[in-house]
Amino acid sequence: MSEPELSVPSIPHARDAVRTLRASQIREVANAGFGVADVLPFWFGESDRVTPAFIRDAASAALQAGATFYTHNLGIAPLREALADYVSGLHGDTSPDHIAVTSAGVNALMLAAQLVVGAGDRVVAVTPLWPNLVEIPKILGAHVETVSLDYGEHGWQLDVERLLAALTPDTKMLFVNSPNNPTGWVMTREQQRAVLAHCRRHGIWIVADEVYERLYYPEAAPDSHGTAPSFLDLASRDERVICVNSFSKAWLMTGWRLGWIVAPKSLMDDLGKLVEYNTSCAPAFVQQAGIAAVQQGERFTQELVRDLKASRDHLVRALSAVPGVDVKAPQGAMYLFFSMTGASRSLELCKAMVRQVGLGIAPGSAFGPEGEGFLRWCYACDIARLDVGVERLKRFLALHGTR
Repeated sequence: MSEPELSVPSIPHARDAVRTLRASQIREVANAGFGVADVLPFWFGESDRVTPAFIRDAASAALQAGATFYTHNLGIAPLREALADYVSGLHGDTSPDHIAVTSAGVNALMLAAQLVVGAGDRVVAVTPLWPNLVEIPKILGAHVETVSLDYGEHGWQLDVERLLAALTPDTKMLFVNSPNNPTGWVMTREQQRAVLAHCRRHGIWIVADEVYERLYYPEAAPDSHGTAPSFLDLASRDERVICVNSFSKAWLMTGWRLGWIVAPKSLMDDLGKLVEYNTSCAPAFVQQAGIAAVQQGERFTQELVRDLKASRDHLVRALSAVPGVDVKAPQGAMYLFFSMTGASRSLELCKAMVRQVGLGIAPGSAFGPEGEGFLRWCYACDIARLDVGVERLKRFLALHGTR
């Protein structure tokens, strides 16, 4: 009797919603730099400075004291109280009952989407945009439509009427990031007021990514209190507004993976369940570092913003003197998103710059088709380092006959 024929198993794959996610083109450019000597990496969104000593010391002390156990899903009470005080000082009365601690800002964004978005839901996002925000709803089976900012003589601007037209009654959620990565665009108070009123009428959730709110450089802002306009300034704490923030930018804690959410109290029990099924909790000693950041870090943050503004202004002047470059000074974040001759295929261009002159900047196409033709340069570093980068850009352009 012959042996039964064994079928060849098919190649296992992730589900389609995951397989169709776009990979990070920023990582693709960074990967091109492996093995290249003396690359200047301006591609990632972080400073070249380490986390301040007072924050590191708080974490060390917590470790020495044995803070290595699980904590409450929503965060330890002292950190939630410290965050409530911090948010209240910037945006009005906020209680710890509206605060949840998360394992990084990107985790907070995923949790916010999981709270309100499901398969088949319609999501609108303002672009160009950090790709995570566009892709997160797709992981959940949602459909994402985009409304692009416009670029002109005043930099990146929002056509708010076009955005309102896209926010139809069947829209479940709006994703908006202001100050914006990559453009540095900042949504005005008047625009926020119009969008909030529209979303209230149609029951649309607003998820506001405000991780760059402290990195804000208006020409004149006597009433800014050191922060960009926020939906928290306008909305009550118990309506359909979820604001996401992070310790990564204002306190240089990118590697610590700590963030927070401000959301309606009615969501907190369900949010706690989602935290449990995602990460259980943020590490206890990292949360202690977070307390030090919000309670002791105001002077540091203000000095950081002054340094970043000086770096922004310096790089704008330097790039403006390069033929073929069109750059405008943004109001917020830590990036210049500028157009340049030959950048219509920005991914290939950025890879070539890494290989040929050791200059690492991010391609505009990484932030969606609206970003093609532009490049993103993170200026959160020493000015002398920026100068070397500009000289390398000039050398690259000279090699290709564009100067």
